[in-house]
Amino acid sequence: MTKRKYQEEKGTRIGGINEDELMDLADLFKMFADSTRIKILVDLSQGEKSVSEICEDLEMNQSAVSHQLKILRNAKLLTVRREGKSMIYSLADDHVSTIIAMGKDHIEE
Repeated sequence: MTKRKYQEEKGTRIGGINEDELMDLADLFKMFADSTRIKILVDLSQGEKSVSEICEDLEMNQSAVSHQLKILRNAKLLTVRREGKSMIYSLADDHVSTIIAMGKDHIEE
């Protein structure tokens, strides 16, 4: 069996990551490619906040913020809970803060 045939049967792996994982990784990094989404993630790294608090912090309207929050939630970067009539957002886990911190460290080198 040729190496190419083996890779086709096995699924392409680059650096131990298969094609599906590479696509998921690319999709994850796309979430960090929008400055508004980065602002929201950095804002929420300070703690959970309501939509109105995020809007105030970012000086943006609710429609624009809500749109980006939905994208971030769908990407599983945020969690949300209801508190009365308010939706309270927070980072899904510490990995999100780590990615932002590592990116910041990288650009400061």
